[in-house]
Amino acid sequence: MSSPCKLWDGVVRRLEAEIPAFTLDAWVRPLIAEKNGSGLRLTCPTPFHRDRVRERFLGRIAEYAGVEAGQPVEVEFVAAETTASIDHGRAETAPKRTAAGGNDGARKTSPARATQRAFPYTFDSFVVGPCNALAREASVAVARSAQKSLRLLYLKSETGLGKTHLARAIVSESRSGSRRNALYSSAEAFTNDFMQSIRSKQMDRFKQRYRESCDLLVIEDVPFLASKNATQLELFHTLTHLLDSGGCVVLTGSCLPREIPGIDARLSSQMTAGLVAELETPSAQVRRKILRSKAARGGVRLPEDCLDLLVERLRGNVRDLEGVLIQLVSTASLMKRRIDLDLTQAALRKIGDSAVQAHHLEPRHVIEVVAAFFRTNAATLASRSRRRDVLLPRQLAMYLCRRFTDASVSDIAHCFGRKHTSVANAEKVIARDMLERAPLRYQVEALTERLDALEREARHSIGSGI
Repeated sequence: MSSPCKLWDGVVRRLEAEIPAFTLDAWVRPLIAEKNGSGLRLTCPTPFHRDRVRERFLGRIAEYAGVEAGQPVEVEFVAAETTASIDHGRAETAPKRTAAGGNDGARKTSPARATQRAFPYTFDSFVVGPCNALAREASVAVARSAQKSLRLLYLKSETGLGKTHLARAIVSESRSGSRRNALYSSAEAFTNDFMQSIRSKQMDRFKQRYRESCDLLVIEDVPFLASKNATQLELFHTLTHLLDSGGCVVLTGSCLPREIPGIDARLSSQMTAGLVAELETPSAQVRRKILRSKAARGGVRLPEDCLDLLVERLRGNVRDLEGVLIQLVSTASLMKRRIDLDLTQAALRKIGDSAVQAHHLEPRHVIEVVAAFFRTNAATLASRSRRRDVLLPRQLAMYLCRRFTDASVSDIAHCFGRKHTSVANAEKVIARDMLERAPLRYQVEALTERLDALEREARHSIGSGI
């Protein structure tokens, strides 16, 4: 068989002629080809990816691989996690190189290839918006050593907003670039290693690993160290050593360094001496981009009405968006059904209220935002006028009141001096017209952005007791 990379490139070129580009990018291009005896091993990013590719493309891949090789080729699919375990096992049992320079063991996996398997996170797959742009650019700068003065970065966000994605992308790109000795750990693992080293009297090995043998240290979930005084002191000295010797440090947490309960003052001051970049809840525009991106990577096209519903209903974190999308796509695949509004609503019901945040706005807030957007006022929207320049803003205000407040249909109707049927009719009209009129969709997105920002302010005021 010829070179696996050359053979695989030929297979991909043949698949390009019959598979949509977004499907090819989502499922086929992420595969890593390697020789497996006389066959071909294709490594997939995740077990789900492996199962999906094997089910949908195995026949054609095996056929085209045979054509390229000029003989039948056995194709094996494995997940990155599985391959990493296999390689680790081989490393443990492989014979060492002899003094003569030969070896009788398997060849060693390259650091870049091993990193691809262990960290299937990249900056390219991270959806960027105003809510996370600074964090993403800072992470790229650290990974590529693009800004020499940026040597300590603290990524702060609530759960599921992308700090782990960025942290692992930093490690992945660093290992394949200038920083081969990048070390990734959680605060819990750091603590366990530290305590085990003390108990076994092997602190030299601990310091060798976290100080001497790495030039980039990434530690996640630093608030885990709350009130762990000995571990905090060790981390302080570790960070001091790395920074003084020219290394880089990336830390992540769900709160700011100074807000961590029981945090050592020296460690807190050290962490805030670098750049603190916060990732906020994604706006409607970013939520739409995330859903489209993740759906495309899964080879799925979401109908616009389903996408609109998901964007409106899900205002939580990225993990919530991913969870509902997996629920929706898996159900459609297993039930052999087309994705439609009924299936989307069913998926939303199954996740319950965990991803659908409670609203903090009242109808008057929504009406004020809509009135300001159309350069009119609340009294005009509540008037009896049926002019187009009044009717459309009124219907949009009713539609958005249903999505950004917990008020009943009757309460919303009362704000406009109308019956509840007017609100129900406005919902139907706007939902239908958004599918047919792109300008209306843009207006809804712009209004949603403003209401999202207003709701974040309201949530913050309540959370801080203002």
